Amino acid sequence: MEVKTRKFSFQHLNSKKFSSIDSKESQESFLKWSMKGRICAQMYSFDQSFQAYEKDSFVMDFLTDPNVLHTLKVVSSDGGWSTLGVKATSVKAEIVPCTVLSMSFFDRIHNDGVVRESGAIQKCFDEFYEDMVVSDELRKMLLIDDSDHYCLYSDTEREELLFCIFKHICIGGKLCQYEDNVVPYLDITKNIYKDLISVQKNPETKELNIISHVFKISAKHEDSQIYPTDTDHEQSFAYLVVDPFKRHISVFYHSYGNGVFE
Repeated sequence: MEVKTRKFSFQHLNSKKFSSIDSKESQESFLKWSMKGRICAQMYSFDQSFQAYEKDSFVMDFLTDPNVLHTLKVVSSDGGWSTLGVKATSVKAEIVPCTVLSMSFFDRIHNDGVVRESGAIQKCFDEFYEDMVVSDELRKMLLIDDSDHYCLYSDTEREELLFCIFKHICIGGKLCQYEDNVVPYLDITKNIYKDLISVQKNPETKELNIISHVFKISAKHEDSQIYPTDTDHEQSFAYLVVDPFKRHISVFYHSYGNGVFE
């Protein structure tokens, strides 16, 4: 039996803090949105040059690395933090586009009856999407494809990392207390995005370019899903944001469920 040689090795950068998630203000918001104790970001370094075409073997190396297995945080079945512990035997790594450089990307929600000029979110009659109640036009636009406002963003735009973060934050956890104003959602989306991505200035044009590669990942051990959770849910996710120059990975993770209550 041929044994695959691992190319990449990883080290957990335990001292790295993500203020967009770890700050007192953010934790207070996550408490309200039923995400506290179920959302986190971690950083790792890796030891070899990375090319995007290597994504599958890169993620497999990541989720079988002993240092990762003992440090990568997951929410356990009792609702507390644990570490992955189990090696992946198969992985899935979906490319997530990451090209948006300005929060003006969300200006259009103010111009089409989703959010008022003041930031107040327009209410609507309750609708149901899977196990979630949708009671305003913002979440309806984000989740329901026959919404009058769904077409505000194309399918390609909806795949952008910035849009994905915004959507996850707006939907929240299982017992989310929703905001009446969009500003808190936009603020924390911006801060998380800035914490995760890396940019570089073109020396000739002076324009900023995003250099990060982003992958939405999941993994199985034999026939059982082990990461990000053991069951699929739109709000359970793990994004790997790779800086190929610094050789850093930021892992952005959330497990859908009841958040911490204090």
